[in-house]
Amino acid sequence: MDVLLDNFGTFAEGVLTTIELTTLSFAGALAIALVIVTFRVSPVRPLRFFGTAYVELFQNVPLLLWILFFVFGLPKLGIQFELFTTAVLAVSMYSAAYYAEALRTGINTVSTGQAEAARALGLGFGQSLRWVILPQALRSVVQPLGNLTVMLLMNTALAAGAGLVELSTAANRVNLVEAEPILIFSGAAVVYALLALVITGVTRLLERRLVIHR
Repeated sequence: MDVLLDNFGTFAEGVLTTIELTTLSFAGALAIALVIVTFRVSPVRPLRFFGTAYVELFQNVPLLLWILFFVFGLPKLGIQFELFTTAVLAVSMYSAAYYAEALRTGINTVSTGQAEAARALGLGFGQSLRWVILPQALRSVVQPLGNLTVMLLMNTALAAGAGLVELSTAANRVNLVEAEPILIFSGAAVVYALLALVITGVTRLLERRLVIHR
């Protein structure tokens, strides 16, 4: 345990970066997913095509490749951010494809009668989606969104491939000095498990309060 306590500062910095990366990426992914799922169910064909192309593109290319492309490719196009911001952007855009599909599943659980009733009240497509369909869809997919957020947390470790010092990178750096791989990486694994349990606990709490049983 001494090796963990002696390097507490390095681990704490890595844990904090992982939490920040997860939180900001979750917010970004959910915001992008709401736009993409709107495109996916839009009556306008070009928007549906764009939404489908986005999902297929990001789901069929590994996240690590996207992170490396964003970090090393975008500057060549004149687009450059700090490394942390770039990692948030890459993880958000990648995760948004999965969040959007989960939301689309939720939309499919809303009865067509709800949409017809909204139209009968004079609401347009955007208003029906915003005020009637999406709120119900979100409440129907709390658990899948929670599972995807745990996956997002695990995926943040891939940012180490671009040099971001998050938890796994911090553990590796400590191990290069202390040469105690079992203890060090076991400690990092326990922290990841605890963070995942927090997300699962919040998901269950929200599910009990919000979920719609059909």
